[in-house]
Amino acid sequence: MLTTLRRIILEFSQNADLESALFRMVTQVKTALNTDCCSIYLADYATEHFVLMASDGLAKDALGNTRIGFSEGLVGLVGQREEPLNISDAHKHPQFIKTPIVQEDELNAFLGTPIIHQRKVLGILSIQQKESRHFTENEEAFVVTLSAQLAMALANAEVRYGLTEKNNQTTRQLKGVSGSSGVAIGPLFVIQPTVQLQSITLEKHTDKETELVRFKQAISDTRHEFERMAEELSRVISDNSLDIFEMYKQLLGNADIGHEVENKINDGWNTQSALKLVVDSYVVQFEALDDNYLRERASDIKDLGNRILANLLEKNSQVNEPLDAFILVAEDVTASMLAEYQHFGLQGIVSLTGSNNSHAAILARALGLPAIMGVDKIPLGQLHKQTAILDGYSGELYVAPNDSLLKEYKHLIEEEYALADKVKQVEKLPAITLDGKCIELQLNAGLSSGFEHSSSTGAIGIGLYRTEIPFMNQSCFPSEQQQTDLYRQVLAAFPKKSVTMRTLDVGGDKALPYFPIVEDNPFLGWRGIRITLDHPEIFLQQVRAMIKANYGHNNLEIMLPMISNISEVDEATRLINQAYYELSSELNIIDQSKFVKPKIGMMIEVPGVIFQLREFASKVDFFSVGSNDLTQYLLAVDRNNAQVSDLYDAYHPAVLRALNTIAQESSKYLVPLSLCGELASEPSGALLLLAMGYDKLSMNPHNISRIKWVVRHVELHKMKVILAHVLSLSSTKQVHSYMREQLEHLGLGGFVRAGM
Repeated sequence: MLTTLRRIILEFSQNADLESALFRMVTQVKTALNTDCCSIYLADYATEHFVLMASDGLAKDALGNTRIGFSEGLVGLVGQREEPLNISDAHKHPQFIKTPIVQEDELNAFLGTPIIHQRKVLGILSIQQKESRHFTENEEAFVVTLSAQLAMALANAEVRYGLTEKNNQTTRQLKGVSGSSGVAIGPLFVIQPTVQLQSITLEKHTDKETELVRFKQAISDTRHEFERMAEELSRVISDNSLDIFEMYKQLLGNADIGHEVENKINDGWNTQSALKLVVDSYVVQFEALDDNYLRERASDIKDLGNRILANLLEKNSQVNEPLDAFILVAEDVTASMLAEYQHFGLQGIVSLTGSNNSHAAILARALGLPAIMGVDKIPLGQLHKQTAILDGYSGELYVAPNDSLLKEYKHLIEEEYALADKVKQVEKLPAITLDGKCIELQLNAGLSSGFEHSSSTGAIGIGLYRTEIPFMNQSCFPSEQQQTDLYRQVLAAFPKKSVTMRTLDVGGDKALPYFPIVEDNPFLGWRGIRITLDHPEIFLQQVRAMIKANYGHNNLEIMLPMISNISEVDEATRLINQAYYELSSELNIIDQSKFVKPKIGMMIEVPGVIFQLREFASKVDFFSVGSNDLTQYLLAVDRNNAQVSDLYDAYHPAVLRALNTIAQESSKYLVPLSLCGELASEPSGALLLLAMGYDKLSMNPHNISRIKWVVRHVELHKMKVILAHVLSLSSTKQVHSYMREQLEHLGLGGFVRAGM
């Protein structure tokens, strides 16, 4: 039976036509169970009916013409109850409805089971037999198991086939995740790479010297392309996002990658084969990481490899000019694609893969372009040149929208333009409420191996500088001097403003290529401070570099990640003090005022820490909440797992109450408190955190002006009243609904939109 189930699902998934796929399935099920009839009904939520789509046993004329209401008949009862229904004589059941067109008078036994995907009934699978009997436990188990496996395949089929219906005038809705907020309307323009490494067949060569020359020339040509892209983009944006292309160039100059390709060529592979082998190995390493941001670097490596390949094969054709205004769609939209198309009338981007951590999403935010990432899988050809609405707030794409939907979104776009002009006016002003409460808005930084910041964002220093990336792009740990030079550059960018540097936060979920860690559960394993305290030589070298770089700037704050107990803070503090006093002696400091010991703080990410804040308060100078990880740990939800990602929500009452408790405890013990995470960059989240008493909020550059505008148009005492009510609510849905309502009352509804 298991083999039969697998074969049925596999054939269904691979069939190019939905109608034939469904018919093939019911025929196979009928044969496997030796019944007289098997049928499948699909749910039509627009009319609230189940539609008979395929049957082996019912009248052919009934297919597509039989519609059973969600609350009607046995089929409707199965959908309502969301569980199997096994009846020996269907005609005697009070819910039975006779439908002459289906010709089922001789069919008595009925077994129906719902097809459910992510709590939504997609359809009903039924089997019927002339003999009046209850179907056996084995037969019922088979149908239930088949329905469970069919649910995912059918959910994908809804998207895969939905846009090809003849004369389809119905708006189709595709769902992804928001990569950049905003709205765009226009035709979809689908592009695909000229060549791809995945299509390369591995081959040997006979002329090593020629292959090496080809490789070096391709590297040079690709570097020039990125320089051209960066130059063109610099005319449009001037912030840290351009460092993305510096990262590409650094990857091109990476000695390890170049040497590995050359070694493969020396081993006898031709250039494109050598490139494929090396790039594929790096892609596998990055895609295996659990950290969402670092996993997205696999896309950058693939993009880089494909561009080198195009230059190798001299197939780097000119960009096809799209329409005057369009939405770019690709299997994997990359930063370089945006650079190539942004001056042609690009209105937004849709990527079938990727997340809001991809460089394409980061660049889209810098360009002010709405973006949706990780959209439901669908053949790209079905989207090309179709009119669509891209909602970057909710992550939804509406294909072939109706007139009323178009009218609604056109009005929204007009409001967006007006809002953008307003927000820009407060860029250089302080984030202070109408009744005088001031809050510091800071940057999250460290997205590339170079330093990126934007002096035009109005940020008050850096709330989180990630130090991992320089460690990632090397073949060994960076030297103390290399780290010192980089950290000095970061500290110098914000004179007299605090710069909080997080010590190395790697582990099983963020592996270094030269320091591999394999764990079954990396998020709960050897990571963060646990690794660096186990390797004090690594920790000491890093904090020495930080302290040395701070000489003369005196704006460094050191933050310890993944703290879970007091001894970790004690040991880390001891090592930082050791590094400070060693350097004080080594550098022969004369003017001690220029060599100040940095403040030491800890990240609150582990829920258990909340119950020991009194003890931690006497050990550190500040607390910083990592709301993304804290939410993940509190709710026991892997936010990168599509199956449960809907359960990950920082507005969950438990998360908000935990954040409020942290704020109260920090205030009681007079410990400065900040927060870095997605919650800080959302209007509702920022206002709730402000009311709780958070002193600093750290976020990506593109959100600072928006949050600043919101803060400057509210009164703290009103936000405290709103917070009190929010903390009394019992569900995430209630919180979202209430906050949406309150922002509307405050005149801030334009910052919310559908995706709040």
